[in-house]
Amino acid sequence: MAIDKRVTSAAQALADVADGARVFITGFGGAGFPNVLIRALRESGRKNLTLIVNSATHRYSLTHELIEAGLVHKVVCSAARGQGKELSPFEQLWKAGRIELTCLPQGTFAECIRAGGAGIPAFYTPVGVGTELARGKEVRRFADRDYVLEHAITGELALVRADTADLYGNLTFRYAQVNFAVAMATAARLVVAEVRAVETEPIPHQRVQLPGVYVDRIVTVGG
Repeated sequence: MAIDKRVTSAAQALADVADGARVFITGFGGAGFPNVLIRALRESGRKNLTLIVNSATHRYSLTHELIEAGLVHKVVCSAARGQGKELSPFEQLWKAGRIELTCLPQGTFAECIRAGGAGIPAFYTPVGVGTELARGKEVRRFADRDYVLEHAITGELALVRADTADLYGNLTFRYAQVNFAVAMATAARLVVAEVRAVETEPIPHQRVQLPGVYVDRIVTVGG
């Protein structure tokens, strides 16, 4: 019997997500934001969430709705500043001490997630040594260079935006839409993808960018 990973709605796809979940959210440079799933997560009322997302303030992402609704207690990201002169809701909450922030260099951010998916608990990197981003972290010298210890990132949920899927959960992406999706999907226990369309025939293996073995549920949203 074929495994059909489609669900009828975003709300159904997220029905068993618990309070306190660590949530990966894809998106970079205006591409790949799973906004239908983000809004469904907000409407579910799940609270004390940790968001693991490249940018906490991107104007095309609805992550700000989760933050403004008071559902987020921590953000792990590589870009925390807003794009305008006014402070974003996230920045206001952070300055008021009402939300936690872990900011990582973008390459380190990506590698922490990849390591989590690969079962690597921690790694050393020269990136960030001697800066505020390395404050309080272990530094070790190898040969003639210092390296900072960074820990892997894993989570309970990954929200992914893709272009197409098949019934088995294999995904294809449109250009930069793929961004952090592959790494995030490997590092999460539950992976939900919103897609433009679902193909009834299996996607040819040479087109598959994220294998269905990593994807648990699919929601067709169009667009």
